[in-house]
Amino acid sequence: MARAGTRPGTASAPGASARLVELGATADPASPTCDPQCFAVVRVTGYQGRSAGGPKNPYYIRRDGYIVAFTVTLSAPTAQEVSSFNNTYGSPAEVQLSVLRKGKTRKTRLEHRLVQETEPFPVDSYFGSSPTFVLDEPLRVKQGNWIALTVPTWAPMLATSLTGRDWWRSSRAKGSCEGARSLRPFAMEELRGISVFGCTYSGARLMYTATYVPDNRPTVETEAP
Repeated sequence: MARAGTRPGTASAPGASARLVELGATADPASPTCDPQCFAVVRVTGYQGRSAGGPKNPYYIRRDGYIVAFTVTLSAPTAQEVSSFNNTYGSPAEVQLSVLRKGKTRKTRLEHRLVQETEPFPVDSYFGSSPTFVLDEPLRVKQGNWIALTVPTWAPMLATSLTGRDWWRSSRAKGSCEGARSLRPFAMEELRGISVFGCTYSGARLMYTATYVPDNRPTVETEAP
C-alpha cells in the first residue's frame, strides 16, 4: 500500500502561529445512524459535497496549506454487528485520510486522482466516540484538492435520514451504488490512481472533519529588485 509523507524528520510543519480551520465542522449537528441497527461505510473513498448548515464544497481546498489531523465520529455497534461487519468486509475497522485532485473538463469531472494519503488508522477501539488522529507528517495540500476519507474495510460513521442538503460522493462505479452490490472493494489505495466517483448519496453524511492550516499570506508587498 502506498502511503503519503516524507522520510521521518523531513516534513515541513506549519508554524505555531498558523490559523487552524476545521473543515466540515460548521454543519448542523448529526450523529451516525445506529437505531434500530448501525450503518457503516464500507470499502470506499468518499467526501461530503454539502452538509446542512455548512458551506458548499466543505472539503475543497481554496488555498495551499497542510492537513495536520482529522476526526471521525463513530457509532457503537453491538458485538454481533461488529462480528458481522468483520466477517463480511474485513477487520479491523479502519479509516485513512485521502487527498484527491478532480478532473476539470466535462468529460473528466467525475474522475478523481489520489495524490496523498495517510496510513490506515484502526478505529475498533473507539466505537461510540469521536477520536482525533494527529498526523506525524502533515499532508501538503494544494488549491483545488479535495479532502476525502477512505475506508479500506468498514467504519460505522454514516448519518442517514437527513435532509436533501446533505449529500456525499463515493468512488463506486455507476451501477454499483446500491448496498446489495457493495461487496466489491472501491477504496482508493494506490497513489496516482484514478477512480470515477459515479455515485452520489442524498440525505446522508460522512461523519468526519479535517484540521487544515492554510499558508500565511504576505502582508507587506516587496519591491522588485
